[in-house]
Amino acid sequence: MSIFLSNEIIVFLLIELILIVLMAISQVNIVSIVRHWDFDATTPLQYALEKKNYLVNTILYFTLTCKVILFLFFIQSLNSLAGIVPGAMCSAGVVGANHYGNALLLLKLLLIFGFGLWLIVNKLDLASIIFPYLKRKYLLFTLLFVGVLGEFVLEILYFSNIPLTVPVFCCSVVFQAPKLPFGYTQTLLVLFFYTLFGVIVLFNTLKQTMASFTCNLLFLFIAYYAITYFFGLYVYEMPNHKCPYCMLQKEYYYIGYLIWGSLFLGIFFGIMPFLIERITQKSYVYLLKYSSICLAITALICSIYVVRYYLMTGVFL
Repeated sequence: MSIFLSNEIIVFLLIELILIVLMAISQVNIVSIVRHWDFDATTPLQYALEKKNYLVNTILYFTLTCKVILFLFFIQSLNSLAGIVPGAMCSAGVVGANHYGNALLLLKLLLIFGFGLWLIVNKLDLASIIFPYLKRKYLLFTLLFVGVLGEFVLEILYFSNIPLTVPVFCCSVVFQAPKLPFGYTQTLLVLFFYTLFGVIVLFNTLKQTMASFTCNLLFLFIAYYAITYFFGLYVYEMPNHKCPYCMLQKEYYYIGYLIWGSLFLGIFFGIMPFLIERITQKSYVYLLKYSSICLAITALICSIYVVRYYLMTGVFL
């Protein structure tokens, strides 16, 4: 049996291919727009380019919306593959089935952040009558297009190298405590988690974009390990169940989507103001308050599970 016989994977790759075609059409038009754009000109060519600019934006809005939905569909598809990949109990076993899985997941997340950045720059560009960031936003789009092409190649390599006859490791093996980075203990992870969260809220309140950018990137790393190796235990109510994916399943009321979703949104809103300032030279600090709100939701949900477990049993895991 081939992994490509899975309906989810066929649909997923087909939609990805359609989006690449749409982005390629946009890229061809973008080259023409960037080469001949002259806002001060009143020629038919400039008029045609301005119409193309709006057409390309419409195509890209559609493409970006689909990419976000496809990311969620990709996660669900991994869960469904756990039923046909020997040894896999959840997405963790499927993602770790070969060397391409984790790299693909990271690239998908980076591309969504990149598309979000493009949307904001595009919004600022369209808000001005002279399109001041037109060339910069299309340069950013070109980089994203290259990233999407690389993502598609990685997807083919990943799916074609998932073993269906050799057992893979399940999450209880993949996420063992000795694999914590730098010799961290669970206590240190939780301490770093809450300390860094407090520092981010402080920097966000003071509107320190560079400091918030740096701390948010660090928090993404710390929060991943803290949720996987500490807070996740209270979600599963099992001391040895360490997995970032199982909490996405219905047995845990899909709480993982809220935990990871609020975390990624908080990180996104925390790093965007600094990047937007670098690209447009404009302040965009109002996003920082959304970063604080989203990260507070993450911290609150995680904390509730710990407190709830302690109130029910009188002990910590």
